[in-house]
Amino acid sequence: MPLRPSLLLVLIVLAYLVIGTLYAIKTPAWQVPDEPAQYNYVAQVYKNGCCPKMEPGDWDNDYLEAIKAARFAPSILERLSTIQYEDHQPPLYYLLVLPVYAISEGSLTALRLASVLIGAGVVILAWAAVQTVFPAQPWLALATAAFVAFLPQHVFMMAGVENDSLAELIVALVLFLGVLYLGGRRQIHPLILGLLMGAAFITKLTVYLPVVGVIGLAVLLRARRECWPMGRLPRQSAWILVPALLIGGVWWTRNIITYGSVADFMVQKTHDAVVVGQERTDDYQAQHGGVGGWLRDGVSITFHSFWGQFGWMGVPMPDSFYTGLLAFTVFVIVGALIAAIRWRGALNVIQREQLLLLGTAAFLAFAAFAGYNFKFVQFQGRYLYPGLIPIGLFVAAGLAGWAPLVAPRSPVARWLTVGIVCLLALLDVYALYRFILPMLA
Repeated sequence: MPLRPSLLLVLIVLAYLVIGTLYAIKTPAWQVPDEPAQYNYVAQVYKNGCCPKMEPGDWDNDYLEAIKAARFAPSILERLSTIQYEDHQPPLYYLLVLPVYAISEGSLTALRLASVLIGAGVVILAWAAVQTVFPAQPWLALATAAFVAFLPQHVFMMAGVENDSLAELIVALVLFLGVLYLGGRRQIHPLILGLLMGAAFITKLTVYLPVVGVIGLAVLLRARRECWPMGRLPRQSAWILVPALLIGGVWWTRNIITYGSVADFMVQKTHDAVVVGQERTDDYQAQHGGVGGWLRDGVSITFHSFWGQFGWMGVPMPDSFYTGLLAFTVFVIVGALIAAIRWRGALNVIQREQLLLLGTAAFLAFAAFAGYNFKFVQFQGRYLYPGLIPIGLFVAAGLAGWAPLVAPRSPVARWLTVGIVCLLALLDVYALYRFILPMLA
């Protein structure tokens, strides 16, 4: 291998920062999904303090569709500050980027660059989590980090003003500390897991299920393997749940007081009542061939937007690109099956538990995505990104699974896994200059 793994990681992170900065600077203003509402949340906190209240009028479907159709032309943006449908969101991301807003005097680009920087943390933690599971196969960790860094739609989202960046960072921390906690080589106090769970509660609703599920499973797996004595499991659980519920409880109590309903402590009922005009699943099925049409469109559009369907879903790549990505996906799935067969007897108990933990994160991210789509039509692959690290590991393992078949005597073949994934960086730049900028100008 010509370069050390640590140097390769540095190069991957630097390349991500360069590409992410290009996206943050070049992408026309407000052309990242939900960016006006996310930006206006920060602006409201700066002007009025925390936290804004979601009210009727925060979602104007006709106006939103009009400015999207006009590509956010400045001449019709006089009411942009009224787009406030993200006011139901927990406040942690907006409080963290508030100093950037204040220092930059509300610069959209500065806030975008702050999100890019947070995204770099996700890339590093993706490497750290997989390296912990497979310390003797560094190419797997590097390929996973590269996939997280260079997946085109992920770069596009990380370069916008979005609380997704912080939400993914918390999930990545939970996964990294979760695999360390199972490994037992370093003492991870359950209080740290509890604080992270609490941070998730005040960051974004979409990561509630993956974070709670991963932490809960980590504790149960370790308790079973180590045959904990009676009383230890409740103590460990208390160290996690007490701080998590205290942190989340402050936010939920505020919501109960603000909206006047215990049942609406997560503001979902208020949100659903305000977003009049947002397409609902029942209506979509009635207009598109029932459940079959909904599933067909859901799979197709989600696949496209997972890889790259930019703007407000209005800038797809050419069909030939998706065909190639589908072939790549099938290639990865077959390679992952080969790897599973070859590695089945080589994994120890702790590695199997750690992989189960990572797989659970991906499954729960998909479950949260599917659950949301039973109510609203949101065929957007970005909602699967809380499970992006295990998905990236799956891609890395799928490519590495082919290496012994392609070049059985060459140790360099496995390192081609990293190189192949890094080719996505070229697709990032190509997509920016050939699709995103021409279509959104």
